[in-house]
Amino acid sequence: MGKVILTGDRPTGKLHLGHYVGSLRRRVQLQEQGDYDRMFVFMADVQALTDNADNPEKIRQNIIEVALDYLSAGLDPDKCTLFIQSQVPELAELTTYLMNLVSVSRVQRNPTVKTEIKMRNFEANIPLGFFCYPVSQAADITLFKATTVPVGEDQEPMLELCRELVRRFNQTYGEVLVEPNIMLPENGAARRLPGTDGKEKMSKSLGNCIYLSDTAEDVWQKVRSMYTDPAHVNLNDPGHVEGNAVFTYLDAFSTDEDFAEFLPDYKNLDELKDHYRRGGLGDMKCKKFLNKVINKMLDPIRLRRAEYEKDIPEIYNILKKGTAQARETGAKTMEEVRSAMQINYFDDAELIRSQAEKYAEELSKK
Repeated sequence: MGKVILTGDRPTGKLHLGHYVGSLRRRVQLQEQGDYDRMFVFMADVQALTDNADNPEKIRQNIIEVALDYLSAGLDPDKCTLFIQSQVPELAELTTYLMNLVSVSRVQRNPTVKTEIKMRNFEANIPLGFFCYPVSQAADITLFKATTVPVGEDQEPMLELCRELVRRFNQTYGEVLVEPNIMLPENGAARRLPGTDGKEKMSKSLGNCIYLSDTAEDVWQKVRSMYTDPAHVNLNDPGHVEGNAVFTYLDAFSTDEDFAEFLPDYKNLDELKDHYRRGGLGDMKCKKFLNKVINKMLDPIRLRRAEYEKDIPEIYNILKKGTAQARETGAKTMEEVRSAMQINYFDDAELIRSQAEKYAEELSKK
């Protein structure tokens, strides 16, 4: 199949700047560069249900929200395949087979799984589906023989487990599946964007997000209350940019052109940081600049979203078409998987012939 990209998101809410800078912006760039033969982008509703099983309506409602975010951010259904995870049953089948190739203790050692379990207070009662989602994620990647997976650095342990499963499968059954490579964000600050409250990660559940669909007024309210440097009380106090959410966001989003347009007193971010560290620069001035930078970036996304919202049935048609294309590709991989595992009983003419001969010979001896 050549060079293939696979990536996606859990439809538990609208996508935020962490999603955008962590992978979505890069997906659009890769789509336009045309260096890859196929790009699959999906809504991981099965994985979302592993910790939302009692609230399927939440997932149901957010499918359209994520689809709108994808399209408004610039993903083109003519250049990439957009699909819904649960509507590709081949994924569930492959997940089952891969589960036989990994131990419980190996999944338990996964640091991402440990973090997610703790964050959801699952330590005492872990849903089996949630515990096994790293294997489901490996199936997502391998069903489409993805060679590249653009994700944040927190997903590296997941990719390593996927590669282990690929090697185990190929050693056991034959060379069928492909080992994927991780593609991290080029901008170091984008690898783990903090929340507006300064906490380690922007998260829907923590309520510290700026969403792609936020209005300009929403963005300003959130930027204005952002965490900065608690020791920077007075204007002339020296400030710290490390751990300061405002400057982390500026690292991730601002350009020299933004300074020329909105803050010409400084040539670039380095000059702004130097002034902040020396003292004499207020937090509000930095926040107003960040607000302009973010809204400039979000304005074209808002405009595209407004157009797509005018024809919601067409969004579902796009997803239905993409899902059919994904199933077609997945079905071909599963034919190879079943053949390698020798469970393609009805398609194995040699098996049927040899069994027929065996029993014919036994009958002749009676």
